Parts: sequence; structure tokens; C-alpha cells
Amino acid sequence: MTQDLPPDDPAELTRFIETRYHAIHRAQLPDLTAMALRVERVHADAAKTPHGLADLLQELIGALEVHMKKEELILFPAIRRGGASGLENPIAVMRTDHEDHKAEVAKILTLTDNLTLPDGACRTWTALYDGLEIFIRDLDAHLQLENEVLFPQFEPEQV
Repeated sequence: MTQDLPPDDPAELTRFIETRYHAIHRAQLPDLTAMALRVERVHADAAKTPHGLADLLQELIGALEVHMKKEELILFPAIRRGGASGLENPIAVMRTDHEDHKAEVAKILTLTDNLTLPDGACRTWTALYDGLEIFIRDLDAHLQLENEVLFPQFEPEQV
């Protein structure tokens, strides 16, 4: 099994999510925020400078951290104990959080003109947008794995 292939067992899947996605998001976002601050400061007068991106990323750090802690301290341990009934409400909260994260990504894409670099962008700006592309791809895969694979196993079937 490779690191990018999620396991079938729900308990193992929660561990996979924590190591493959949670840990990586925690590493990605502070660096991206620092780069965004630098780009906004150095290129303050440039037409395509993503003003407000650093603040948005800082807010996203907080929102994701709260969300991931809820999973790590409440939902995932319950799943590892066998996922008895009663997980519908915590899962519904996680799904709402996921929609909020998608809205934050949409704001990032708006601020960055869909990660479109201006002509002659510096290395930091280029690295920032490259890193954002990776982060957004990882976050999307993370949310999709939870929404489409993990959570349905613990929700009542809809008639």
C-alpha cells in the first residue's frame, strides 16, 4: 500500500487522514501565509497583488485547526471505537465545516485570479501560487475522502 492509497478500514482511514492530510495542511498553511505576506508587502502597488490573501490564509489556519481538532478529539476516536450510532450530528457539523472551507478556497481563487501569475512574477509569488495549487488540491482530496468514503459509512441510508 502506498501512502496515497487510503485504507478500506474506517479506523485506519482516520489515521491515514490525520497523517496524509491534517499534518500536511498544518505544515503548508503557515509557509503559504508567510509568502503571501511577503508578496503583499513587496508588491503592494502592483495591479494583480492578492491584497488580503495573507489574512484569509491566517483565518483558514484557525478554521482548519478547529475543524481538524474536532475530528481528531471527537469524531475519529468514536469511529475507531466502532462508530456506534449517534455520529450523524458530528458528521453533519463536519460537512458544514467542509462547505465553509470550500467557500474560503473560492475566496482564495478570486483574490488570486484563479492562481494566475502576473507577467514577471517573482520567485516568492510563483512559489506561493504553486503552493496554493497543491494545498487546494490536497484539501479537495481530503474533503472528498471524508464526504464520499468515510462519513457515509456512519450515516443512516437515505430512502
